[in-house]
Amino acid sequence: MFSKDIYIQRRNTLKQKMGSGLIIIPGNNNAPMNYPANTYRFHQDSTFLYFFGHQIESLVGIIDVDNDKEYLLGDDVDIDDIIWYGSIDSISDLAAQVGVGNSAPLKELKNIVEAAKAKNQPILFTPPYRYDTMITIADLMGIHPLQTKEAASVPLIKAIVSMRECKAPEEIEEIEKACEIGYKMHTTAQKECRPGVSERYIAGIVEGVACKYGNCAAFPTILSMHGEVQHGYPSGSLLESGRLMLCDAGAESYEGYASDNTRTTPISGRYTQQQRDIYSIVSDCHDHAIEIARPGIKWYDVHMSVARMMTERLKAIGLMKGDVDEAVKAGAHAMFFPHGLGHMMGLDVHDMENLGQIYVGFDDEIQPSTQFGTNCLRCGKRLKPGFVMSDEPGIYFIPALIDLWKSTKHNADFINFNEVDKFRDFGGVRIEDDILITEDGCRILSKNIIPYHIDDVEEFINSK
Repeated sequence: MFSKDIYIQRRNTLKQKMGSGLIIIPGNNNAPMNYPANTYRFHQDSTFLYFFGHQIESLVGIIDVDNDKEYLLGDDVDIDDIIWYGSIDSISDLAAQVGVGNSAPLKELKNIVEAAKAKNQPILFTPPYRYDTMITIADLMGIHPLQTKEAASVPLIKAIVSMRECKAPEEIEEIEKACEIGYKMHTTAQKECRPGVSERYIAGIVEGVACKYGNCAAFPTILSMHGEVQHGYPSGSLLESGRLMLCDAGAESYEGYASDNTRTTPISGRYTQQQRDIYSIVSDCHDHAIEIARPGIKWYDVHMSVARMMTERLKAIGLMKGDVDEAVKAGAHAMFFPHGLGHMMGLDVHDMENLGQIYVGFDDEIQPSTQFGTNCLRCGKRLKPGFVMSDEPGIYFIPALIDLWKSTKHNADFINFNEVDKFRDFGGVRIEDDILITEDGCRILSKNIIPYHIDDVEEFINSK
């Protein structure tokens, strides 16, 4: 955990922003895999972690703004728990460790909420995303579980986003720790990439590195020869000579902060000319985003600038045609680049996405696009110092999408479908790094950069 004073200051800031109300911040419970005692690896709710710090299941934090009181609720372990899982500190000790003055068993939660209701005190919570938490909130509020999302407090959501979007120095340090683990994960994958090795084998090694040096993988590893599939999880398929291996993986630090990188490696050790043509476009787009991202510019504008560069370069090699600005305006580039340039990062790999992307990545100035491809951009608002963003352009050849657009002549004025057909078995290329927006620009958040320029990748994977 961070120091006690950090959590105290965070809760005090939230009280000042809210002014009134009883704020309920549930931690996560264990989630059974197939029977109650056999659970998935525990993962704490990031909002609870931000304000109350503990990576322990079945806790609830309460912030009573009106009475300037805070509570940590949970049940002390009994002898059966100790036999199977070992002893942990009492709830009162856990509360003291993060500067919370009051502790109580979980059964007191309903009493605290009912007392607040009796005083007409607003009951505030964020949108629950786990069904057990939905049921708890629904029971407290006397509503159906499916109504809990719309009953969540928008002012509370906005207050939390305003606090978490700009990362403090101690948070940046944690993200950099995760990025250093990410470096080990991806360079291991690059070295293991060769014909005859299975996707699942390399993914297993990659996730083992995350567990070895940190808390765990920040998300299920994406690793596939089918890079055109955005979430191509590893199969038992053996890597084939002449193809590309896309690996999208990240680590989680012990404090819960995430890294997220993607590299696309030639399985044969060298990129073919066709692969070089596409890869160099993605590499240059990745670097272009780093060159122009800075405080005050909208992330939407960075995304669109990358889209224009990509369109220009795809036109130069004959895959696109026509006026570049008109092609981008029409969304023609999205056949090759159907997702956003990147997302916010922090305690969640898609930071605060559980609070609602409309509040996290957008604001009164800019709202999400409805156009195919651009509608997947998770952040559009103006950048500020302390924002951490993923920079992840990609080019993909998705046969079903090619066939659909070709059959309907969608964007036929801008796409050379006959030339695109020559790439239909290509797969995809994505390059991703995590960048910190600084006072006058941005920088990649890692002391060691995972090789990604063509010559550097080939030199690295072929070195002993």
